[in-house]
Amino acid sequence: MKSLNVLQPLALLVLRVAFGVIFISQGYPMLAHRANPTQALFAQHGIPGYWVYISGVLELFGGGLLLLGLFTRGAALLLTVEMVLLMWRVFTPHTYLAVGEYAYPLVLAAGCFALATFGAGLISVDYPLFESGGGKPRAPRNDKKK
Repeated sequence: MKSLNVLQPLALLVLRVAFGVIFISQGYPMLAHRANPTQALFAQHGIPGYWVYISGVLELFGGGLLLLGLFTRGAALLLTVEMVLLMWRVFTPHTYLAVGEYAYPLVLAAGCFALATFGAGLISVDYPLFESGGGKPRAPRNDKKK
């Protein structure tokens, strides 16, 4: 179905916007509200309380970067690492077959990993800055030895 390849820039945009909105909506309450249930959840699993603020900053600003499509690969990679660590420390299932216990962070980690590997796509701030060579045509390299 090569005809769907035309929609790849739109698909990356939809993925970035969806994950950006999700992470912003998760990160903002961690930073804005003093009585945060996430602190109690982290403390219950032996994670220091200040990690809530680190997680909140990462999710709020990382989600904003995903939304804009700026520094997408780095932001998505950091968010992937955060979600994997949360699955390991907080959402540890009783058995690996209990996917319902860790499905949400797993989907976020997989989607962010995809964004980290594919990049932001054509419809982003990253594309003219990093992906297209800065708008300058590149000269072909001549690697042949004489």
